[in-house]
Amino acid sequence: MVDGEAAPMAHSLRGQIESGDTYYLGGCPDNSSAHPGCAASAGGFQGCLRLISIGDEAVDPISVQQGALGSFRDLQIDTCGLTDRCLPSYCEHGGECSQSWSTFSCDCAHTGYTGATCHSSLYEQSCEAHWHRGDSSGLYYIDSDGSGPLEPSLVYCNMTDTAWTSVQHNGSHLVRVKSLNEESPHPVFFKYMASMDQLQTIIDYADNCQQELTFHCKKSRLSTPQDGTPVSWWAGRTDETHTYWGGSQPDAHKCTCGLEGNCIDSQYYCNCDADRNEWTSTTVVLSRKKCLPVTQVVTRGGGRPHSGAAYALGPLRCSGDNSFWNSASFNTESSYLHFPTFRGELSADVSFFFKTTASSGVFLENLGITDFIRLELRAPTEVAFSFDVGNGPREVTVQSPTAFNDNRWHLVRADRNVKEASLQVGQQPRKTQPAPAAGHARLQLNSQLFVGGTASRQRGFLGCIRSLRLNGLALDLEERATMTPGVEPGCPGHCSTYGHLCHNGGRCREKRRGISCDCTFSAYDGPFCESDISAYFGAGSSVIYNFQEHYNDTFSKNSSSFTALFHEDLTLTGEMATLSFRTTGTPSSLLYVSSFDEEYLSVILAPNGSLQIRYKLDRHREPDVFNFGFKNLADGQLHHVRINREAAVMFVEVNQNARRQVILSSGTEFNAVKSIMLGTVLEPLGADPDTLRAGARGFTGCLSAVRFGPAVPLKAALRAGGRAQVTVRGHVAPAPRCADAAGPGAPAREATRPLAGDAGVWLAPSPSPAPALASRAGRTMLRASMPGRSGPADAGQPLVNADGGDSAVIGGNGRERPLPGSVVAGSKVRKMSEDP
Repeated sequence: MVDGEAAPMAHSLRGQIESGDTYYLGGCPDNSSAHPGCAASAGGFQGCLRLISIGDEAVDPISVQQGALGSFRDLQIDTCGLTDRCLPSYCEHGGECSQSWSTFSCDCAHTGYTGATCHSSLYEQSCEAHWHRGDSSGLYYIDSDGSGPLEPSLVYCNMTDTAWTSVQHNGSHLVRVKSLNEESPHPVFFKYMASMDQLQTIIDYADNCQQELTFHCKKSRLSTPQDGTPVSWWAGRTDETHTYWGGSQPDAHKCTCGLEGNCIDSQYYCNCDADRNEWTSTTVVLSRKKCLPVTQVVTRGGGRPHSGAAYALGPLRCSGDNSFWNSASFNTESSYLHFPTFRGELSADVSFFFKTTASSGVFLENLGITDFIRLELRAPTEVAFSFDVGNGPREVTVQSPTAFNDNRWHLVRADRNVKEASLQVGQQPRKTQPAPAAGHARLQLNSQLFVGGTASRQRGFLGCIRSLRLNGLALDLEERATMTPGVEPGCPGHCSTYGHLCHNGGRCREKRRGISCDCTFSAYDGPFCESDISAYFGAGSSVIYNFQEHYNDTFSKNSSSFTALFHEDLTLTGEMATLSFRTTGTPSSLLYVSSFDEEYLSVILAPNGSLQIRYKLDRHREPDVFNFGFKNLADGQLHHVRINREAAVMFVEVNQNARRQVILSSGTEFNAVKSIMLGTVLEPLGADPDTLRAGARGFTGCLSAVRFGPAVPLKAALRAGGRAQVTVRGHVAPAPRCADAAGPGAPAREATRPLAGDAGVWLAPSPSPAPALASRAGRTMLRASMPGRSGPADAGQPLVNADGGDSAVIGGNGRERPLPGSVVAGSKVRKMSEDP
């Protein structure tokens, strides 16, 4: 019987069992020769026994202790000295504690935290941190207070030129005001996908926040016509009511149009106050951080027949993370910043970035009577984390094969708890040291925390420290630096660390807080120059990029001899050309570059679909012709071509395979470059018959990532500001990525995907695409980027990715009449029914 339950019988026993006169409880004595009858197959029992009886006789442990009955060793008689190592539990953030006889362990599964005591967060602190990892737009968990008490929150990170954090609520749909009686206000409450404490932390760390509120009204006002008393208002996170709208100051009772003087009726300060007998809308942007987010909207109207009101509240959107870039520059070894004593008795974690050219220096130090904690650059390739909690000094070090004093940002994470101490620097392996099995566990400090130096003003740090956090709490280095000699707020120079995020020829540009990628001379766009620019070419269409207009605008608008100017300025001894394409048509002209001297470069698909490249660098000689295999590339699949010429040596890559090298015989200079032609080639002077045939046929399909030297013709044609030097003929329309194209004959249709789980659905902010060029008359396209494509719940990967390829394209024939109640503004169409 075990706990009152009978154990099943393995087999039946017959006869009697004869026991000896000695019983061994808890294990066998060490002297086994004196006790031949005791043979234990496992180690001795650790724990407590009570109410021991053999047969019908109870065993009295006191008799054993007094020597009257048997003997014992290493026992506590008449007490149970079992230690419960999970009470109290040192496992944090909901980690489950389990124990053995000598130690305990924490199960951190499904908590969002890691480490021996589930202390450290698995997630980045903000969308800004994800931006500077090069992550794409999507749903992420972020942990704004790191190892602090707030749980991670699910947000949408919209990666544009900056990082936008979007937090959705439960009322993203259009809300109709059911009661229009002035005496019966209609309140609507909004619940967000993060707690108010989480939202406040996100807002406090953000550079700026905003929330869009759109009103639709018909004979329904926001204020009374007699004295302007507001009949509608909203409340923020502190439940304080507000009657201002948009950028207006509190209690001004004005909408944004009233401040800007562009309301539809100049007598009123809000469009809805015009009291028109037709649907009117007003969109306001609320941007006072201390009032956000909107938690309640209260609306009421005049209670008149045929009146109506509705509104829609957008998500809370915040940009930037001031704690991520909060930094200080230490200019002398004796300079330091001081802060209140660090309180991390049982769990202490420190994280920060540093960059320096010095070989050593102390990052931070905090002392007690005997206890201390210190982080330092001990040598160019070594960072040390040392501490003492009363058991003597201990140390964890990380050594790197490359020097840390390379003037680039390096991330340091140090953690100490009752189980272990750990240190990680950048991508180097994490080093740990277990805590002693017995001894002191509490870190007791009493001096000020010194950052960038020590109390003795020796071995101070020379360089920059930023984003310093202690147990998840961000320290304001910049504020303290403004009042400290030898220390300056801020630290310039981020491209040396983050410049690799700019791809495809994008250039890193320094910002006061972070970087941006300049994609001007890249065939791609997006925050990291990774979004290819694609276009669908219909039959007979073409894009012509004229270097003449480009250089005329750039260099010499007053020059009277363009040919002489370009012959001098555009003599190329080398260039790089790239393009990607998808087609089933042959022959096809993929790229043609002409010159005033009848020299040219042509990239075509031959009638059999093979790729051919022709260079003619001397008008008096035949072109060099190179046929790269006989594989049919007009197979409807996406193919990539890269050409790099250096004088007479040309390197070619097709589909990122090994480079092929060929030698040109027609010359080494490309003289008087005139234009780039994509698609149909018009009057190619001096071209060979195959180029003429392919140029006349043109190209039908999808082209993307086209670049010749610094010129990016598709970007100039499809993006605002580049049309001056581009001529478009026929049907050339923006397309999603060529890799997603549905095939020739029509622009690809993009699929929309719902969000995974119960996270809700919302439109992700997206720049408006360029309109279709030379498209069918009157055709209107509305494009809204939608989150889609489920991904792993990893800290560095979005739960749901949302890039330019996940969009909804809504096309309409211009001959159709607008729907009743539609509000048309520019290229945006918003549908409002007569009775929302």
